[in-house]
Amino acid sequence: MYATDILERLVSFPTVVGAPNGEIVDWICSYLEAEGIAVTVLPGPEGDRSNLFATIGPRDIPGYILSGHMDVVPAELAEWTSSPFCLRRDGERLYGRGTTDMKGYLAAALAAVPKLAKMDLARPVHLAFSYDEEAGCRGVPHLLAALPDLCAAPLGAIIGEPSNMRAVLAHKGKSAASVTIQGRAGHSSRPDLGLNAIHAMAGILDAAIEAAAKLSSGPFDQAFEPPYSSLQAGVISGGKAINIVPDLCRLELEARAISGVDPQSLLTPIRNKADALREMGYSVEWTEMSAYPALALDVTSPMVSLIEDLTHQTALGAVSYGTEAGLYQAAGIDALICGPGDIGRAHKPDEFILESELVACQTFIEALGQRCRA
Repeated sequence: MYATDILERLVSFPTVVGAPNGEIVDWICSYLEAEGIAVTVLPGPEGDRSNLFATIGPRDIPGYILSGHMDVVPAELAEWTSSPFCLRRDGERLYGRGTTDMKGYLAAALAAVPKLAKMDLARPVHLAFSYDEEAGCRGVPHLLAALPDLCAAPLGAIIGEPSNMRAVLAHKGKSAASVTIQGRAGHSSRPDLGLNAIHAMAGILDAAIEAAAKLSSGPFDQAFEPPYSSLQAGVISGGKAINIVPDLCRLELEARAISGVDPQSLLTPIRNKADALREMGYSVEWTEMSAYPALALDVTSPMVSLIEDLTHQTALGAVSYGTEAGLYQAAGIDALICGPGDIGRAHKPDEFILESELVACQTFIEALGQRCRA
């Protein structure tokens, strides 16, 4: 099958983050098994979604991982000019949710499998497809935990997020959390008899704003835009009516950290502020929503020269978006980003990838296979 045909099938599966993904996993398994490739399905603890791992070549020899995620962000039909889960061609553009982020990479990798399978590979090429990356890389940790039983320690991992087929060596880490404050409801005419959860949350919000302002003063890493760690409040909700003392308020926060900074530590001052509310009679629940470390691959890593040679492009120092690459590096595997498409098209209505970008990615993967031949 051509990469465009495979992409059409992958896009047709509405694998929105947080939803079951059994259908796409089954289809990919059938495709690979038809090419004589053994596949391991790794169910996650959620029970309705899985990671997938497959190897072309010898499992007991160090090789390279092609890593990508099968989930996509939601798509509001009213914002699209065509169905987001039905691939539409317009010239060289192929429209559909996930075409760039990142089913295009999966399609190119799968399209390369028949040629890779016919090569006498001395080093393996692994496919590692994960779930719920868009929820903060929730699926891939389970895959990484199982990796020692699946293959020899890999030489490196290529995370195929859209980078215009240019190697990317660094990205920020991220931590996201929610804080829920439970107060006591009452009539607004007697606020003294209630505990206003929104008023209490205002102090938490102030702490977040103050922390964010301090981060803009450094430390700095000029490879990033902005060149410092950041923090923001993204969602807040609470209250039922103007004349009721609100007994519940919820705030969602995220921090993005430059290399060398623990993203979870950036939320610590806000958590301490929230915990102090318990002394005032409030109930406080702090929930970690997601977290992944920064990526910082040394330019001297053999992975850098390999990918630069295969793509004929110099590596890019850093990007602002996050990926699973930091988790691979934390697991002791040299990882970088290199995939088809432009990140500027991701998470938007009428997302698209160019057919030439799919071809370039497939050619790159087949060239990697040639480097792995006996």
